[in-house]
Amino acid sequence: MLLRIDDLDVSFRSDEGEVTAAARNVNLVLERGEVLGLVGESGSGKSSVALSVPRLLPSPPAFWPKGRILFDGVDVLKLPLAELRRVRGRRIGVVFQDPMGSLSPLHRIGDQLVEAVRLHADVSKKAAREQALDWLGKVGIPDPAVRARAYPHELSGGMQQRVMIAMALMLGPDLLIADEPTTALDVTIQAQILELLKDLQRKEGCSIMLITHDLGVIAEMADEVVVMYAGRVVEKGT
Repeated sequence: MLLRIDDLDVSFRSDEGEVTAAARNVNLVLERGEVLGLVGESGSGKSSVALSVPRLLPSPPAFWPKGRILFDGVDVLKLPLAELRRVRGRRIGVVFQDPMGSLSPLHRIGDQLVEAVRLHADVSKKAAREQALDWLGKVGIPDPAVRARAYPHELSGGMQQRVMIAMALMLGPDLLIADEPTTALDVTIQAQILELLKDLQRKEGCSIMLITHDLGVIAEMADEVVVMYAGRVVEKGT
């Protein structure tokens, strides 16, 4: 077992009081090497739960009044920030639904990948750049050396999402959290990105938590499915 969530509540504080219904009494398990689909309509709490795993929800306003998130046996909700930063990126990678909002518009693609590597690994700039170019090739970006010199706005949405997948996986994480990774893409590109994720998951051996509202994506990708509605888990199955 790689990830276990026990009786988790996710709440938010606002000027008007606490919103306690973001997620309530959530329980789920993700085994090593498997894909867990977390499905539900917009506002069901699935992203709140998933982004609680690496504690990427801004805190405040987010807080966790009860529950545990055990990642490889360690409760991430109790980790000091310095230790949590060592887990993020290196052991838990994240791909968001809006790659343009996740990439810096002011820096070249290659520089952003190099920075991501050197932030978590003690390697030279040259070695990090070689690793970055290798991963651009792995995610199906043609002419990696040329694309590495491009700015995000010079790439299509599908290419930007491939860059985000490379950034999330290049450090060899145990867990990849993919939060609606194909929502902003057209149908043809969606299929390519999902096939890429499946292929990389098989080759790299990582587990994936896939958040979506699309049951077709779940049917294509997931080994286990957790259905959320109004902040609660209402159904589980294979």
